Amino acid sequence: MNDSKGYWAATLSLLTRILIVWFLASYGAGILFAPALNTIHLGGYPLGFWFAQQGSIYVFLILIYYYVKKMGEIDRAFGVSDE
Repeated sequence: MNDSKGYWAATLSLLTRILIVWFLASYGAGILFAPALNTIHLGGYPLGFWFAQQGSIYVFLILIYYYVKKMGEIDRAFGVSDE
């Protein structure tokens, strides 16, 4: 029972961190911080616009890779890996 609580605590901690990054990349960089980011240009476009259109997609792909890697580590640490 103690291992299952530790497993879920580690999993929820990982999910919380990923959701915070997801929020900051999509809503934060694309909407909330867009006026400040628009003072910087990337490829001829304002950075806030770039994050709203393309940057958040790249961040999501990186988050998926990070999630898979970290969940594999958590699974191996708690002995629930299917490897």
